[in-house]
Amino acid sequence: MKIRQLFDYDTWTYTYLIWDEATMEAAVIDSVLERVERDMQHIKELGLKVKYLLETHIHADHITGSGPMRKQTKAQIVVHKNSGSECADILAVEGDTFKLGHQEINVLHTPGHTNNDITYLIEGAAFTGDTLMVRDCGRTDFQLGSNENLFHSLTEKLFTLPEETMVFPAHDYKGFSQSTIGEEKQFNSRVGSGKSFQDFSTAMDNLNLPNPKRIDVAVPGNLQCGNLDD
Repeated sequence: MKIRQLFDYDTWTYTYLIWDEATMEAAVIDSVLERVERDMQHIKELGLKVKYLLETHIHADHITGSGPMRKQTKAQIVVHKNSGSECADILAVEGDTFKLGHQEINVLHTPGHTNNDITYLIEGAAFTGDTLMVRDCGRTDFQLGSNENLFHSLTEKLFTLPEETMVFPAHDYKGFSQSTIGEEKQFNSRVGSGKSFQDFSTAMDNLNLPNPKRIDVAVPGNLQCGNLDD
């Protein structure tokens, strides 16, 4: 499976193109509405046939480009069942598998940041959304977030993957682009080096972060799959 990482500087969001080299069947993970034209040009230049538009969760900091991209590619939009999305084509649950040619994408439900977070697994790599970021993790103070669920997703699900598994997050605010499960188990500031749930929960409860600037438009916009004109 080939991986191409793209970035939106306005919202610090990574979008990923992944594809099977034999068939050129592709998926887009966490598209950004304002970058659809850029991404579609890249897709056409590479000769990719987009089959799936995958969302790691209902985002609060940017509006997805999945709806407009679906109109151009006829690909299927995938979000977790807990999102209650009425515009998605597939409401995924843990254990679901999506095929790109001979390659497989597996769904791991990793809630805590929201109740509908998905990590998408391919051989050797995990696209972890806001659940696990480089040396960090997502916040838990809105969208049915939960310290307990996030700690479980990190320590009992993601940290049980092979340590060499590459970690590709949905965001980065410090200039990192990727990591590995082994690195995060050791160095993650929130949950690495065997930190207890109590330590994790105390830290999360004291973040005192402002709401994302676009939350009032992003969440409803994403429940429409970014189809703001519909």
